[in-house]
Amino acid sequence: MIRAKQELLDDLAAELATLAPEAAAVAAFESPKQASHGDLAITCAMQLARPLKKNPRELAQALVDGLRRREAFERWVDSLEIAGPGFINLRLKPAAKQAVVADILASGEAYGRQAATGRHVMVEFVSANPTGPLHVGHGRQAALGDAICRLFETQGDQVTREFYYNDAGVQIQTLAISTQCRIKGLKPGDPGWPESAYNGEYIADIAADFLAKKTVKADDREFTASGDPDDLDGIRQFAVAYLRHEQDLDLQAFGVKFDHYYLESSLYTSGRVERTVQRLIEAGKTYERDGALWLRTTEYGDDKDRVMRKSDGTYTYFVPDVAYHITKWERGYTKVINIQGTDHHGTIARVRAGLQAAGVGIPEGYPDYVLHKMVTVMRGGQEVKISKRAGSYVTLRDLIEWTSRDAVRFFLISRKADTEFTFDVDLALKQNDENPVYYVQYAHARICSVVEQWRQQHGGDPATLPRADLGRLVMPAEAALMLKLAEYPGMLSAAARNLAPHDVAFYLREVASAFHTYYAAERFLVDDAELARARVALLMATRQVLHNGLSVLGVSAPTKM
Repeated sequence: MIRAKQELLDDLAAELATLAPEAAAVAAFESPKQASHGDLAITCAMQLARPLKKNPRELAQALVDGLRRREAFERWVDSLEIAGPGFINLRLKPAAKQAVVADILASGEAYGRQAATGRHVMVEFVSANPTGPLHVGHGRQAALGDAICRLFETQGDQVTREFYYNDAGVQIQTLAISTQCRIKGLKPGDPGWPESAYNGEYIADIAADFLAKKTVKADDREFTASGDPDDLDGIRQFAVAYLRHEQDLDLQAFGVKFDHYYLESSLYTSGRVERTVQRLIEAGKTYERDGALWLRTTEYGDDKDRVMRKSDGTYTYFVPDVAYHITKWERGYTKVINIQGTDHHGTIARVRAGLQAAGVGIPEGYPDYVLHKMVTVMRGGQEVKISKRAGSYVTLRDLIEWTSRDAVRFFLISRKADTEFTFDVDLALKQNDENPVYYVQYAHARICSVVEQWRQQHGGDPATLPRADLGRLVMPAEAALMLKLAEYPGMLSAAARNLAPHDVAFYLREVASAFHTYYAAERFLVDDAELARARVALLMATRQVLHNGLSVLGVSAPTKM
């Protein structure tokens, strides 16, 4: 099917070029809105009608007449029909659909994956300050970021997962003071407890371990406590290392591992922030007013100029972001994606403006952003707002412990990032088709069960499946399933291009639905051994696609449920 579709696409482009040289660029197939209309659709005639100054139906007829003489269309297409204002619907020959089964069985885990591109991609996500456990919003970032990384890897890119965090500043000082208060016996509500302090029980845990002079080790640091209640700097360093370790445990439980950690403080200690500011000044992109240094961001599409250095000499938070992204560019990452909450929307224009003004060769629109909305957690029909451990929010580990890693990953990816999402704990625990992750995983496990029955009770040998007579797969449910499996490589490429891992989740539910429909419509282990083998071959191809797609989402593909 993949080879057939590519040959058809090549012939379509060639035929469009006979109408106008530039027309070949719009060669594409779409899926008809209704299966009864055909297997593939061409809408080029309507796109080209205005620029070519022709009636779309007449253009469609000319295109159909030419395509019928093309070799690939003669080989793979049963019929070409014009519908509506100029749609062209294609019905493929059974052999074109059946070929996808052989393609998948031959490719295995490589099905849908593209050759190496040599491109270096960085995805920065989670990037939580080490001031507390990861909340469910961080979980949504982790799920989105890791899935986007896996998508780019399927497209042949080399991907680096980076975690950027602030290891200094007001929030870290608040963390240190909160921990020191606990060390000295104060607790939330006591006289003298700071109003801005962190109230979660985890602060008491940090304090106890500091007094015990413990050593904590995170992925990027290690520190041993002095046990001295007056050692505020030591308390700060210990608390940061402790919470970085806790966040590592959260991420480990979620199956996410980072390649590199980048500290905001290093941008200052290395002089990168100062050098970036100086570069902008020398480029003539700044001016002083009211004792502050301003960047002319309006020259780059921002709605107003922005303060870089305040009158007290401190920098606004987007300045180190500009310096940080220059380091990404200098490290060779021509494609960079940042996963952040929608509350960061206002920084996009000023960061991009700063990068353009710096004049270091960074293209417009760098970096790309995926902004996500927060998550509401429901349990027992009620919204859950707090966690005993965190004090004021539900943690990622809470959600995993209440349900499962697979459920949390699949659910948090199953909607577009910029839409509100309600995580229903009760739904995630259901073992029926209402639960989307269960529905998909059950399809995989069900196929494993059928294949095992075929092997044990019918003497089936999986090694013989590549020799199955796929011409026996002619039932409507089989055709529908094969067409759906053939969409996988194109779906992956589009999902990567559009930074849309939710498309993978949608697609897997569609594959599972097509399989369950097939399961209800036909028997697989029939007396006709050749027909049984062909149907098991289709099942194995379906299982492989479900496995591959779930892997992109970081979700397991169980063999039993």
